Amino acid sequence: MKHRPHTQTEVRAKKNLGQHFLNNTAMARVIARCVHAGYKPALMPDGSLDSLEAGGLSRDAAEFAGSVPLNVLEIGPGMGVLSVCLWEDATLNVHLVEIDAESVVYLARHFPERVENGRLIPADFLKMDLDTLFVDKATGKPQEFVVTGNFPYNISSQILFRVLENKERIPLVSGMFQKEVGERVCARPGSKAYGILSVLLQAFYTTEYLFTVEPFEFTPPPQVRSCVIRLVRNQTENLGCDEKLFAGIVKRAFNQRRKTLRNALQSLAEEEGLPLSDLPQELLGKRAEELSVQDYVWLTRCFEK
Repeated sequence: MKHRPHTQTEVRAKKNLGQHFLNNTAMARVIARCVHAGYKPALMPDGSLDSLEAGGLSRDAAEFAGSVPLNVLEIGPGMGVLSVCLWEDATLNVHLVEIDAESVVYLARHFPERVENGRLIPADFLKMDLDTLFVDKATGKPQEFVVTGNFPYNISSQILFRVLENKERIPLVSGMFQKEVGERVCARPGSKAYGILSVLLQAFYTTEYLFTVEPFEFTPPPQVRSCVIRLVRNQTENLGCDEKLFAGIVKRAFNQRRKTLRNALQSLAEEEGLPLSDLPQELLGKRAEELSVQDYVWLTRCFEK
């Protein structure tokens, strides 16, 4: 498939930023709708998006007219294909964060009224001060906001860890990821894809794999398949254990996932002065991918005791 020639009215996709611009407007409109937790995209039997249904979506997003207003932060808008679809929804207060200077100029030039008053932020999401976003003018307190985007694949895991650090303010994340990453986020115990991301995110979010996206939907096409997933904050306010120790145990377990937990956690037990006999024996004979989030919480509590 030939790439479209670059013109002065377009932004060059930059490999170092992991840019692959979505070129399917109907699909972008579906992704924009996915910032609403109750929205369910229509799918084909193979797990891909029903293009006929997507193409028939109303441009004005009237189905959400009575919804509670949402603050939305789009990461890496590029040339604004997804942004335009988000702006169709009157219930959304949309801000954009973009690290690419060329994209910032393009957005400011083509959508001046949409990005004025600080709604286009030239910054790195991984480094920016999120407490300055969506602040209540009356109280001065930071408000909740939803995160969406066609996320750069080279930093998508880092974006998710940043979301996790700010989980009290981010009730929902939806958007485009590399298929392998999306599968890891949504994997369940016993799956080969189940790993560190799965456990740490599922401790606080309900994860949902929505649909698969083929490379030809992007310019330039990536070398891998993609997917759209959604994470919705669950009711867990705290795990009832030391969250730093919890994360450390999960990482140690999966960093030696071929070993049983008895072997993978032995060095940690020695560091903590905790005999392995004091840990749940029914878990020690298992491997990392066989344990649920609650199993890891249980292990952490045992280490704390």
